[in-house]
Amino acid sequence: MISRSRRCRRYNMVWGLVFAVVLPSTAAATNGYFSHGVSINEKSLAGAGTAYSQDTLAAAANPAGMVWQGNRWDLGASWFRPMREYTVDGAFPLPPPGPFRALPGRGGLGATVESGSEDFLIPQFGWNKMLDEVSSIGVSVFGRGGMNTDWRAGDTFGGQGVFGAGDAGIDLAQLFAQVTYARHITEDSAWGVSPILAIQTFEAKGISSFAAISNDAAHLSDNGDDTSVGYGLALGWQGRVTPALSLGVSYQSELKMDEFDDYAGLFAERGDFDIPSSWNIGLAWDVTPESKILVDVQQINYTDVPAVSNPSLQTAFASCAAVGGVGTAGCLGGANGVGFGWDDMTVLKLGYQWIVQDWTWRVGVSKGDQPINENADNLFNILAPGVMEEHVTFGFTRPLKNGGKLNFGFMWAPEECIKGPSDPVSGPFFPGPAQTTELCMEQFELSLGYGRVY
Repeated sequence: MISRSRRCRRYNMVWGLVFAVVLPSTAAATNGYFSHGVSINEKSLAGAGTAYSQDTLAAAANPAGMVWQGNRWDLGASWFRPMREYTVDGAFPLPPPGPFRALPGRGGLGATVESGSEDFLIPQFGWNKMLDEVSSIGVSVFGRGGMNTDWRAGDTFGGQGVFGAGDAGIDLAQLFAQVTYARHITEDSAWGVSPILAIQTFEAKGISSFAAISNDAAHLSDNGDDTSVGYGLALGWQGRVTPALSLGVSYQSELKMDEFDDYAGLFAERGDFDIPSSWNIGLAWDVTPESKILVDVQQINYTDVPAVSNPSLQTAFASCAAVGGVGTAGCLGGANGVGFGWDDMTVLKLGYQWIVQDWTWRVGVSKGDQPINENADNLFNILAPGVMEEHVTFGFTRPLKNGGKLNFGFMWAPEECIKGPSDPVSGPFFPGPAQTTELCMEQFELSLGYGRVY
């Protein structure tokens, strides 16, 4: 008989191979670490699409939208370019290399360090089939979140690395597969349900200098890629409430994921890193027969995940190092271990779509408050600078002679910065002036896809 652990290893190896082929590397840190949209058509509308679905990736925003797509498939990819940097002012670690203050750039205090690994390819695929006149079954496969930073030691003062432990950074990539059943309630309304299978990989490097406040220093840093598999559920409804106005609502449950065992000394609850729940509500208003305005509100519940929302390093010193070292709940990897100090995030998305001579044009803008709590220190958030608040988008769909459609999308997220303390302690630990760190990011994305009814 094959042991349960052996079966799990085989299961994770198979999914790891699928992940490597379908989504070799992602970074989609736009609304926190959720992407601003999934479907290329919705990306062009700043992510709006809960009330109006246009392709077989619609299930990511609202499973109910799949029944309107008929027999169709879509294939696409996005080139995503996030530009991340940090700037340090204030005291150096004492004595170097000290783990609890960031090292500035090669030019010393005030010098900026830029992250490497700026180019990412994110593919997607969707398929839908009508079972009868009122119901459909579909599959949507996509990356919807992720975070990557790559701080090179050679770019920091003395070549020691931002935390005094060489090249530093994290790489979180997430792949989702939704199988959606959708059904009409009436001619103008529908509901849908999607079981979700998710797989994520994670790697951390260059943070071994935090071993003094980790419950499991052997599983803190530089352990290569670890894989986590989990599941959840999405539900949605979509329908017309007046001849010119449609409404949509959807909810995705928290996705329960396997722990990152190789990083049990980093994330709270011994490597637990679930995917937070979220909900959407949207309106689509037909301004004219050829144009419409779409408005969405999305809520991302980062407080579902202690590894993300727990207070950052200040708490570790109060409940871990300051009371005699590891073995307490407040240490890295503990039940109340260090997180990134993120709050829940609410995003408003506005899009406008119009048709001119069979071409469909789209523009959009979105606005949300970045999730890093104003009371969080910035030291750990150097690893995950989820500071973006605004997105500006544009795109179009062009019909092709063979009956297919070419979809194009562009996104620009203007530079956003947050400046705050990166000095979690004072007094006997590190006397002298406090340290502050400014985190900044700007993003571009180009998306290209092809869709066809069969």
